[in-house]
Amino acid sequence: MADLSGKVAVITGAASGIGLAGVETFVAAGAKVIAGDIQDEKGRALEARFGTDKVRYVHCDVMDLAELEAVMEAAISHFGQLDIAWNNAGSGGSPASIEELDEAGYDLTMNLLLKQVFFGTQYAAARMKNGGSIVNTSSVSALMAGYAPITYSVAKIGVAHFSRIAAAQLAKNKVRVNAILPGFIATSIFGASLGMSREVADQMAEMLAQQGGSMQPIGRVGKGSDIAEMAAFLASDAAGFITGSQFTVDGGITVGPRHSWDESAGGPILEALGITPEQAEQMAAAQRG
Repeated sequence: MADLSGKVAVITGAASGIGLAGVETFVAAGAKVIAGDIQDEKGRALEARFGTDKVRYVHCDVMDLAELEAVMEAAISHFGQLDIAWNNAGSGGSPASIEELDEAGYDLTMNLLLKQVFFGTQYAAARMKNGGSIVNTSSVSALMAGYAPITYSVAKIGVAHFSRIAAAQLAKNKVRVNAILPGFIATSIFGASLGMSREVADQMAEMLAQQGGSMQPIGRVGKGSDIAEMAAFLASDAAGFITGSQFTVDGGITVGPRHSWDESAGGPILEALGITPEQAEQMAAAQRG
């Protein structure tokens, strides 16, 4: 586990999913955490669980820039310093295709997923008096088509590239900036993007955790802690030589098409011919015989 002793962190989207795992991981590693979210009941439960000497909840709608700046300032007012900021909050945004997307859906998604990361980084860096680490949550949808709607995917590649440029510009202040590209993580974001209530979306996340492992090489769905452990490492002094980088944490789902890691899956040639792997093996056996 990373060592974050003596450090103060801000995590947005901290009341559930990956952000909640981040709070748990960071506190276990020795950090004090400002937990920003719009889920007030869950946020207050975090304070009660860990104690206000370790975790303070601050209501924060990241699309409200005043609230976003306030959650960064809360680290100073409550704990006296800011060493780590994890710009993690987000949701699925607009599900529309390029043919169906309207301006309102575009603006909503870009403000939620890209604009707030830009300004969250700016507000955090301004308060990191002795250097620090900023981690931004991108997505494997930044790498290729097919993992998320178009607007979400474009915003997330913006987050990844923004993090590289910000790392260059903030290096003079000894502020490191990196991006994490999570893969298929069982959180409520999938259900929420379909318009489900938070409660139903949480239930869907449990179902995904139990049933989704077969879709990726590692054989299980990702957990919030898988991403949180990477964030904690990047936030720690052990990663002091790492900045401007992008870290894919996806259980191997982006290594290649299914047939590259699953021998039972047919490749593109067999698919084009309409032949199953079993039929291909039978044909090969007949030739050998």
